[in-house]
Amino acid sequence: MNSNTIRDAATVIVLRDPASRPMVLMGRRGAKAAFMPNKFVFPGGAVDAADAEVPLAEPLAEPCHTRLCEGGGPETARVLAAAAIRELWEEAGLIFGAPGRWPAPPPPQWQSFAATGHLPSAAGLHYVFRAITPPGRPRRFDARFFLADASALAGDPDDFSRATDELSQMQWIPLEEARNFDLPFITEVVLAEVAAALPRIGPPEAVPFFNNSDERSLFERLGGKSPLERHVPGSGRSGE
Repeated sequence: MNSNTIRDAATVIVLRDPASRPMVLMGRRGAKAAFMPNKFVFPGGAVDAADAEVPLAEPLAEPCHTRLCEGGGPETARVLAAAAIRELWEEAGLIFGAPGRWPAPPPPQWQSFAATGHLPSAAGLHYVFRAITPPGRPRRFDARFFLADASALAGDPDDFSRATDELSQMQWIPLEEARNFDLPFITEVVLAEVAAALPRIGPPEAVPFFNNSDERSLFERLGGKSPLERHVPGSGRSGE
């Protein structure tokens, strides 16, 4: 794949006990991973073509749906939400879904999720951040970050037994301790934004956006009444 190719991606930040002692779900990438090896990250990854075929039991709420579709078409929000739910299932074995039967056989990538008796549900997901990986990285993503309360999960939030081996050391990390882990820079920025909004979990007034689509690195805010745009000095780290 061309290193300048930018793939759509979705990441989900799951918070537990946001009003008392908030904890965030994270796992560690493998040492041989091409992208962010050994780093602790949120569950997430690139959109798969099969995500466009997936029915949602409940769609994203506004304003998240409209913000995600701007510039990407009417299906953008649904596909990104589906990808976030699939990645959470694959990497943590946890379900954002509602009991129900699939109207058609699920794509292969979704068969294990469907076997739990659930349809994916985006009702608890809130679009809170966007970041594009800077040029020169081995892989580049246009990542949309979703925030969700662990209380919306179907099943035991401590049961990671159905997860794949994409992330190791999957755990709930107290938010106040997360920066003691080996985090990508962009993950630190996202955590700071999330912490500043607590105990509220919901869409921000405007979505922060690290725009590294070209050699400049801009920090913007999308969807607010007063958009902010400024150059980010030392832009090399901003999309790690």
